[in-house]
Amino acid sequence: MTVTEPTPDTAIRPFTVEIPQVDVDDLKRRIRNTRFPEKETVDDTSQGVRLEVMQALATYWLEQHDWRNVEARLNALPQFVTRIDGVDIHFIHVLSKHEGALPMIVTHGWPGSIIEQLKIIGPLTDPTAYGADASDAFDLVIPSLPGHGFSGKPDKPGWDPIRIARAWAELMPRLGYDRYVAQGGDWGNAVTEQLALLRPPGLIGIHTNMPATVPDSIQAALDAHEEPPADLTAEERGAWDQLAFFYAHGLGYAQEMAGRPQTLYALADSPVGLAAWMLDHDAASYDLIARVFLGGSEGLSRDDILDNVDLYWFTNTAVSSARLYWESKLAFFAPKGVQLPTGVSVFPDEIYAAPKSWATEAYPNLIHFNRLDRGTHFAAWEQPELFSEEVRTTFRSLR
Repeated sequence: MTVTEPTPDTAIRPFTVEIPQVDVDDLKRRIRNTRFPEKETVDDTSQGVRLEVMQALATYWLEQHDWRNVEARLNALPQFVTRIDGVDIHFIHVLSKHEGALPMIVTHGWPGSIIEQLKIIGPLTDPTAYGADASDAFDLVIPSLPGHGFSGKPDKPGWDPIRIARAWAELMPRLGYDRYVAQGGDWGNAVTEQLALLRPPGLIGIHTNMPATVPDSIQAALDAHEEPPADLTAEERGAWDQLAFFYAHGLGYAQEMAGRPQTLYALADSPVGLAAWMLDHDAASYDLIARVFLGGSEGLSRDDILDNVDLYWFTNTAVSSARLYWESKLAFFAPKGVQLPTGVSVFPDEIYAAPKSWATEAYPNLIHFNRLDRGTHFAAWEQPELFSEEVRTTFRSLR
């Protein structure tokens, strides 16, 4: 790898996470002084995040969770900042020890962060240590979206997924890469697909775990609250049912952030309020997280979840990250006409499990499609082994 000669605008600067102890102490004080509302009046989640879950979360957060553990994990990784289009972009950059490693940029979503990808760094950069072949190794670039985590916060509008994709198209050659692939889910998929549409020199393929495949006719019928078409296959009908449920019961957070992100002052002031907002993303992920805090054993741990909330809290990015919903004018689940080689991994408890028939239409150069038997919206975080193997399989033919 080579690095272009640094200038004040293109310099790549080492980065270390150093949260002052006074901020850690302030977080604990705010958790301790949380004013909880009364219990919900129903015995299900129809009114939102349940009181018993948030009280259990707050107790663990206050008494057992330690931010310094994840801070040490982050600082054990090579981290950098570089300025692109007037905004500082933070990223993790891990090189494989294996010759011929394929460079890949991996983009997180909301309410995710670079924390989501920590578990896949080892399997993808050092596959032989995880039972895979050295020929499947990757060099990883894992950036924080603008307004998220340790990246800068844009002070002017315009930072939508298209502009972020342009920044990624500048970042990769700045790191010396002239041939690479890209991966993303959630907003990471939106950015990755826009990067594929830009067709920057060097980008040879993409992988997504949250594909945008919903046909226009299906979306129109969902928007009109019509009955599902009679000719849907069982797989397509399953996707229809998931989408109909999400549009009816799961869009509140997105509508508020898309319409009035600056109104969310409470998220910057109350850590428990921020945690509740982040938990209430989609039904399957919330159910998993609730089970974790009520004593269950799942793909995510209580520390995993609070590491991520801490990152948003200490960087004060609840509102700046929400603005991405306000900025974007893309139809989230609509096909975008991506022509590059594309791999699609369908995890069953994603917001919707894309049918192969829709994916084939959405991605005419579909080089990999697989339906997994477990996994939610946070696939890399919750099922890192399955996720890593999906990425390896997708890009094997492009090496």
